[in-house]
Amino acid sequence: MTTPFEREYAGAYDALYGDKDYDGECDLLEEVFRRFARFPIRTVLDLGCGSGSHAVRLARRGFSVTGVDRSVAMLAVAKAKAASDDLPTSWHEGDIRSLDLHREFDAVVMMFAVLGYQTEDQGVLDALATARRHLRPDGLLILDCWNGPAVLSQRPGDRVKEVPTGSGKIVRTASAALDVERHLCTVRYRLLRLEGDRVTAETEEEHRMRFFFPREIELFLRTSGLRLVRLGAFPDFDRPAGEAAWNALVVATTETGAT
Repeated sequence: MTTPFEREYAGAYDALYGDKDYDGECDLLEEVFRRFARFPIRTVLDLGCGSGSHAVRLARRGFSVTGVDRSVAMLAVAKAKAASDDLPTSWHEGDIRSLDLHREFDAVVMMFAVLGYQTEDQGVLDALATARRHLRPDGLLILDCWNGPAVLSQRPGDRVKEVPTGSGKIVRTASAALDVERHLCTVRYRLLRLEGDRVTAETEEEHRMRFFFPREIELFLRTSGLRLVRLGAFPDFDRPAGEAAWNALVVATTETGAT
């Protein structure tokens, strides 16, 4: 079983998430910028940018975006997207727990549950320290994560997803195991690429995801020199993140001058 986001999975990633509302999520990011920023947001650091679906859309909207990911395969997809439109983006391979670009940004984003891939407390703190290190004073950190109350209420299940391609289809099966004590969910993916009835590629990946509770998030942020501004349901941000909201959106700012 491979580590997350290797070449075969990265090549199928955008097809698998073709139904994800990236445009709507970028609309929400801009709304958060307008509501909570103390100055116009122009520069954005996207930690765990993956295939660049948020970063590229933000760049198209006029933001200067820097994307970081540890997966070379995912970064290759992101770079190709940006190059086709000649967008104001830069890309870096790196670990978000230790990254230092020696510059500050107006906003840092961690979208699509990136923080949840840090399964140990120290990893969470290191990733948040990276965000803090790259934020200018009064800058914004925005991230979404799995919401603990909803995860425990709804419970993850096994799923199958089929996506048509030009010559066949991609089939992904997912099975999940919950570790309540450690706030972890292990998802095992099996990915098949078919042309007609013939399997042309196959891979398996195991993704271990951490889910978070609101008070826990607030403590992690405070320990990292950040202050929680708002935590709401995602994408319905004005709704509380209760048992019905699997994902939560977190907005934080630097401790000094926090709103």
